[in-house]
Amino acid sequence: MAFDNTVTLVGNITRDPELRFTPAGIAVASFGLAWNRKNRDGEESVSFFDVTCWRDLAENVAESLSKGNRVVVYGRLDQQSWENDNGERRSKVEVIADEVAPSLRWATAEVTRTEFRGEAGSSVVSGGGQAPSQAPTHSTDEEPF
Repeated sequence: MAFDNTVTLVGNITRDPELRFTPAGIAVASFGLAWNRKNRDGEESVSFFDVTCWRDLAENVAESLSKGNRVVVYGRLDQQSWENDNGERRSKVEVIADEVAPSLRWATAEVTRTEFRGEAGSSVVSGGGQAPSQAPTHSTDEEPF
């Protein structure tokens, strides 16, 4: 995990996570997140964020979460820029998620550990009844418990 450009957001999913696969077979899921806040005058405003998840996280998010769920997202900000059909420059900032979890403030959740799928998404069966820990995607990732 990178520690130089991190953000933690708590909000509601605005659209069901959409799971896709790259031509190389890597899973990617995206969803919208709304963050509501009240200012000092009591007026409420909403900010919307696009969230992108990769690999096993993408598959788990797509299988576990849906529109309306309150979640905690930890990740990094990424800005993309492009030129539209009229030649105008556009840009947007999205969150590349390292972790996504259900918020337990007003809900409960049941956690089920999944099997390690391997780099290309194929399942690997472990010998002692527990799934092996996931290999880190970056050299700075920490091994789970």
